[in-house]
Amino acid sequence: MLRPWCLRGSLAVVHFVIMGCGRVGAMLALSLEERGHSVAVVDQNPEAFRRLPEEFEGNKVTGLGFDRDTLTTAGIDDAYGFAAVADGDNSNVVAARVVRETFGVSNVVARIYDPHRAEVYQRLGIPTVATVRWTADQVLRRLLPMGTTEEFREPSGQVVMAQVDLDPGWVGLPVARLEEASGARVAFVTRYGEAVMVTASTVLQDADVVHVLMRTDDAPAVERAFTAHPPAGL
Repeated sequence: MLRPWCLRGSLAVVHFVIMGCGRVGAMLALSLEERGHSVAVVDQNPEAFRRLPEEFEGNKVTGLGFDRDTLTTAGIDDAYGFAAVADGDNSNVVAARVVRETFGVSNVVARIYDPHRAEVYQRLGIPTVATVRWTADQVLRRLLPMGTTEEFREPSGQVVMAQVDLDPGWVGLPVARLEEASGARVAFVTRYGEAVMVTASTVLQDADVVHVLMRTDDAPAVERAFTAHPPAGL
């Protein structure tokens, strides 16, 4: 089994466990494998694995995604991330909590159909996806940090607003420190599914989605600042 951060050639390889081999689960598994990562897919119905192509090299584990023995077989002890994308809200949340609280995997995401439930689970510290236009890409974005995602570009092209992934070390620090380190302006954050306007004293929280205004030419430097651990003494 690959450890959470191994090297395959020059590529950093991490292990992911996916619960549910429906259309979205299969897409997630293939997307992660195409990126060079190790993947295990768990489903209680062995027929579900037919959605995976013959060339899929990951581990297929038949069983309940919240069963400890099943998760251990899937390599959860070595996992960097876990996605619960089965059909039931309850089973997805139970599995996500077992993985976080029993196995200590902090990078989890659960698909929730009911948006009211999703807000409750977000407050329990479980990132969820619960939108009408739910796609595998949205889960992949939360499961696997991807740097910068542009959201708006003004007509001259000189200024953009983008989502930028955040190193966990920034959690608990004021927005002002992040702006000082990056030179960018934090426009707002999405917290528990709602947009929150920020001030210099606003403290960043776990699972915040940060939306940043910056000069287009500065985007690479801003991304490096956001995705790096906060400088000592900042």
